[in-house]
Amino acid sequence: MKVIERIADLRAALAGRDRAALVPTMGNLHAGHLSLVRIAAAQGTPVVASIFVNRLQFGPDEDFARYPRTIERDLAMLAQSGCDIVFTPREADLYPEPQACFVQPRAALADGLEGRFRPGFFVGVCTVVLKLINAVQPRSAVFGKKDYQQLLVVRDMVAQLSLPVEILAAETIRGSEGLALSSRNAYLGDTERREAPRLHAALRDIDTAARAGTRDWAALERRAEAGLAAHGWQVDYVGIRRRDNLGEPRDGIPLVALAAATLGSTRLIDNLEIADQPR
Repeated sequence: MKVIERIADLRAALAGRDRAALVPTMGNLHAGHLSLVRIAAAQGTPVVASIFVNRLQFGPDEDFARYPRTIERDLAMLAQSGCDIVFTPREADLYPEPQACFVQPRAALADGLEGRFRPGFFVGVCTVVLKLINAVQPRSAVFGKKDYQQLLVVRDMVAQLSLPVEILAAETIRGSEGLALSSRNAYLGDTERREAPRLHAALRDIDTAARAGTRDWAALERRAEAGLAAHGWQVDYVGIRRRDNLGEPRDGIPLVALAAATLGSTRLIDNLEIADQPR
């Protein structure tokens, strides 16, 4: 496995080889990230995993400075997972001058849910993903469903810009208690970690109600938010949306429930594709 910092060196290493499968990460890897690498490896092309904590997608009061950086551990994990190249650019490699050109994602996909509470987040995500795609020039790129809205926003950007890359989706990896694996789980204390699975449980309750025939989506959202708040969570949103475009729910259209809430000082997100509704 090669570790490469500079774009020119990366392109030289990939020259003459099949177009790669890209796995973009911000490091502090866990089993969820490694599942993305396995999907990439199954494509039969070289696997490039990137590790870059992207300043552009952090708000001024967010955790850019303290985001966990565990590069040596990450490299050891990737070396055992089928990764061929790890791209670890410095800020000067991806942003050689102050960034003045940004990717503005489709408002209907990006401005609600996470976009409402993290303004500019998806601009930062799309801008860095486009840079990584341009650097690697992959045939495919793998993103996890845990960041459901991000997956849809990136797919839409690729389609809008006619980029020759297939975006592959990976299922969310969870601990035995149901908590979605996330790099930010490292912020949770012992008591918070025991409470954290409640976020996914709230989404499962929505799914259970949907299976029982409930159609009052707004009432289900309010009930989930109230249940979390009653246990000390600061809830940003619980939203039931269409899976294809995050539009308002309609009977007979596949739906997903998404949530974001803060426990202590740790903001967690999760989602669950809920039962299909009869037409």
